[in-house]
Amino acid sequence: MALINEHFLKLQSSYLFSDIAKKVNSFKVTHPKDKIIRMGIGDVTQPLAPAVIEAMHKAVDDLASTENFHGYGPEQGYSFLIDAIIKNDYASRGVFLEPGEVFVSDGAKSDCGNIGDILRHDNSIGVLDPVYPVYIDSNVMSGRTGVLEDGKWSDVVYIPCTEANNFTPELPARRVDILHLCYPNNPTGTTLTKDELKKWVNYALANDVLIMYDSAYEAYIQDPNIPHSIYEIKGAKKVAIEFRSFSKTAGFTGIRCGYTVVPKQLNKLWNRRQCTKFNGTSYITQRGAEAVYSTAGKQQVTATINYYMTNAKIMKEGLQNCGLTVYGGDNAPYLWLKTPDGLSSWKFFDKLLYEVKIVGTPGVGFGPSGEGYLRLTAFGDRDDTLEAMARLRKWLR
Repeated sequence: MALINEHFLKLQSSYLFSDIAKKVNSFKVTHPKDKIIRMGIGDVTQPLAPAVIEAMHKAVDDLASTENFHGYGPEQGYSFLIDAIIKNDYASRGVFLEPGEVFVSDGAKSDCGNIGDILRHDNSIGVLDPVYPVYIDSNVMSGRTGVLEDGKWSDVVYIPCTEANNFTPELPARRVDILHLCYPNNPTGTTLTKDELKKWVNYALANDVLIMYDSAYEAYIQDPNIPHSIYEIKGAKKVAIEFRSFSKTAGFTGIRCGYTVVPKQLNKLWNRRQCTKFNGTSYITQRGAEAVYSTAGKQQVTATINYYMTNAKIMKEGLQNCGLTVYGGDNAPYLWLKTPDGLSSWKFFDKLLYEVKIVGTPGVGFGPSGEGYLRLTAFGDRDDTLEAMARLRKWLR
């Protein structure tokens, strides 16, 4: 008889965004003529950059001829993309990486979950609270979290990021082996300065802690004092693995491409894992990603990022003008909205959906410290963004 990994049975019955989809679908059945404005899931709406499309078309043509055909590629990624990543994302910021430290994948979410394959099940973990659900759920699957008690996992150290501490987390009260950090932060949209991030790197160096650093939204940073990579901090390569994505940077949510930087101390094991379980990201996708770093690609991608950040500005000003308290949105495409009148996250979600026809993401779905908040994304269409703010003004008048 085949036995199931019992740790999977500890997972909550459904994923946060699946619950949201069910509620929205139920609303659509009963209100088929109402227009819903979706500001919940962080999926992009603007088309791919023309330079990316052109590169992918050419890559398709390559596969149509014997001399340019590409079958299985290197599991680590093609050198043309890895070299572009190192030159543009790291060397330009004074960070030295070797090609063998960069691994191209089908997205940061996959690698954030899969990295646990090379780590023992009895490592202790610490997470910011609220937290991107994948960090918790992937550790549940690996048996590192203990049991769920009153909304918290017994073996997880939760590090609150709240209004009370200005969303700047304190070092954990007890030592952990693995620490998950995400900046710019999903879901709160907040950031850390270089001095604040240095505190965490120094903590990891002093306590032999491995940092899992998710910087999927670094392209949205506007403030020059905010680091784009943890490796901008001295000593970080000794203690940190960094995850990046083309999903939000260049609109690859449906194409799937990201990469992970694994320093030498761990990359042999990660390389072995990838060669066993992963056949590499497609040639067509990687040629598209390479084009992101071309002169035209940079200009076009920056224009799209500016489009979304203008949405964020419109939203933040609109929400504040409605008398609501909101964080984020300045260096990230996420806004962290405090629910009015002490409403719970799900109660406010329901009111927005049924009374304003706007979809957000309940903050409590990201962890206990998310209760009383709602996450909104700036990835929508401009006209929808303006209409959503107009609806809110009318609703709260």
